[in-house]
Amino acid sequence: MTKPSCVALVGLPGSGKSTIGRQLARRLDRQFLDTDQVIETRVGLSIREFFEREGEEPFRDLEQSIIDELTQGESCVLSTGGGAILRQANRQHLNQRTQAVYLHSAPEEVFRRLRHDRNRPLLQVTDPLVRLRELYALRDPLYRESARFVVETGRPSVAALVNTIAMQLELAGVLPAPGA
Repeated sequence: MTKPSCVALVGLPGSGKSTIGRQLARRLDRQFLDTDQVIETRVGLSIREFFEREGEEPFRDLEQSIIDELTQGESCVLSTGGGAILRQANRQHLNQRTQAVYLHSAPEEVFRRLRHDRNRPLLQVTDPLVRLRELYALRDPLYRESARFVVETGRPSVAALVNTIAMQLELAGVLPAPGA
């Protein structure tokens, strides 16, 4: 089996998948793809609008199709939606076809980053911190099942996190070591 060519980022909403993914893609000289952006482009609606009109299940169906497609494509850095790992097929594709990295963030850290965000459908509730804790309890084991690497996001800079991920990929033999 050949080594997966895509590096996929998984984690809670607000864990930094898109921000870190863009920088990691630059560092690795790979295309950056965000499953939510691909979905929005294809359906012509924001994720929030799609959720409101169609519901979560049709969104998850579309997301599964997109992940299946993108994990078979060119070498890339792929940012997934926070709930992508809810589907067994997605966890399998991410684990078998990519070098998946779980950006582990505590619910309190995510809440600090997202407390003013109004675009994330699953966090538009009375108490978003309670919701994040519930999502974390449900999803943390699934993120771990999907990922080959776990990186603690905490408070390091984006550059430090990108360096940590690149180093993990180099140590695993996925990327050539600098100067090799």
